[in-house]
Amino acid sequence: MIESLLLTATRITTYAQRLSQTNASGFFFERNDRLFLVTSRHVVIDEPSEHFPDFIEIELHTDRDNLAQSIGFSIPLYRDGKSLWRQGEDSAGEIDVAVIEIDRTALPLNMAYAAFTPDHLHDSLERVSVGSPMLIVGFPMGFHDTLHHLPVVRQAINASSFAFRFEGQGYFLTDARTHRGTSGAPVVMNDADNSGFLPWKLLGIHSARFDVGTRELDVDEALGLNCAWFADILLTLTED
Repeated sequence: MIESLLLTATRITTYAQRLSQTNASGFFFERNDRLFLVTSRHVVIDEPSEHFPDFIEIELHTDRDNLAQSIGFSIPLYRDGKSLWRQGEDSAGEIDVAVIEIDRTALPLNMAYAAFTPDHLHDSLERVSVGSPMLIVGFPMGFHDTLHHLPVVRQAINASSFAFRFEGQGYFLTDARTHRGTSGAPVVMNDADNSGFLPWKLLGIHSARFDVGTRELDVDEALGLNCAWFADILLTLTED
């Protein structure tokens, strides 16, 4: 039986004028019978790199009894010249998280997936101490189980105080080996108090590797640290 955590994540391909652009990760979030796709904002638009896709495609399982069956499901990013995703900001500026509502009526009837809900968001900062083990579920450089269309999982630990925003920004740090294509992946921690279908706490949304401008590329190794935006932003972005 497939682990429910692996069914929360989906592989994203971005397109501009029907030309494939980049690979990324995303996951499903459900609230009040509405289904959303969550990913990083820079997946759907990134001004510094001139990345301006007009639609994305996600991979969906179409048969609960046979995960080898899947389809590509297209989601437009604009309608009548207006963006369809939701993004947020706080006192420190823009948050690198984007949320797009998925039209349930267009989904396969027998679609196999799992979705986080507001109940999966972490409500106790004290239980996430420095060094707490976490997982990042995604598609690094597009790599995945191509037969069953499932993501891979990387180990991580909490590398900064979860009770504070790192440097006043809306994210915390993880120590994990990550690659391009992991942007938008959920950062989770096992929930020992939950014996239900999806026994995980959703802590954050992986954004990007963290580096320092003073690093000498030919001398110093990369830090191996990453930014993960606090997942409670989803409560704001999925409001009616």
